[in-house]
Amino acid sequence: MAFDIMFRQLLPGMGASVSIFVLTLLFSLPLGLLVAFARMSKIKPLQWITKFYISIMRGTPLMLQLLVVYFGPYYVFRQNISTEYRFYATIIGFSINYAAYFAEIYRSGIQSIPVGQREAAKVLGYSRVQTFWKIIFPQMVKRVLPPVTNEVITLVKDTSLAFVLAYAEMFTIAKQIAAAQTTIVPLFVAGLFYYIFNLIVAVGMEYLEKRLSYYQ
Repeated sequence: MAFDIMFRQLLPGMGASVSIFVLTLLFSLPLGLLVAFARMSKIKPLQWITKFYISIMRGTPLMLQLLVVYFGPYYVFRQNISTEYRFYATIIGFSINYAAYFAEIYRSGIQSIPVGQREAAKVLGYSRVQTFWKIIFPQMVKRVLPPVTNEVITLVKDTSLAFVLAYAEMFTIAKQIAAAQTTIVPLFVAGLFYYIFNLIVAVGMEYLEKRLSYYQ
């Protein structure tokens, strides 16, 4: 099988994997911040619900969560599941899973900021919102960037789990071609794709970390 033909067949899968990656980050990063706020809330019921949510998301396999999101509407509301819903279920499943991890990372970053800075901001007349966005948030971003980078790199590889919903991402298409052509070359190409993708992400996050360094 000519490499250029195989590459063209894999191209839609590459686009699907990139779409899952980008949309998951687009939704999970801000959602994680909201979850972190709820986790640190003084409202006990909200705090308990958030703890339970994070516990479920971190304590069960992502593959199982994808299946629950996909088949949930049918078993709960008796709604028919369309083929197009596979993509939406994939994005929802990935987003709520990664939001839980990002929430705990954000929480640790926020709580690592000395309380004295909040007290000083209050003395200067800053509101709680101003204190967070102008003082806490910039420092928090710098501190949480390394663990966030690890999660982002993991997300690149986790996009292959979309196969459980029969969504044709990169690895699924590679397996189909490999089975049809009785060759493992497509799987090696898929592995190379994930490696290059991760390398680009790692380099980009490292550049961002250096840009945020206070000592350069």
